[in-house]
Amino acid sequence: MLAASTLLLVATLAGYALLCAASPFGPCRTCRGLGYKHVLDCKGRPKRAKPCRRCKGHGKRLRLGRRLSNHSRAVHQAGTR
Repeated sequence: MLAASTLLLVATLAGYALLCAASPFGPCRTCRGLGYKHVLDCKGRPKRAKPCRRCKGHGKRLRLGRRLSNHSRAVHQAGTR
């Protein structure tokens, strides 16, 4: 049982690492990848509002795994200079 759960955890982490390598940017969680927040007008229809502050209007954010990878690469390069 322990070996199966460990194997499942390793496979999940390897899959996420491949996802971060292949597609380092994911959709912004605040604006859901649209680049702006939604507001409703007086009739209840969705209207485009200000650009999203979190992604600065791009709709994409760097994934956590890619951010950790970039940081570890920078630390390694700084330590080997």
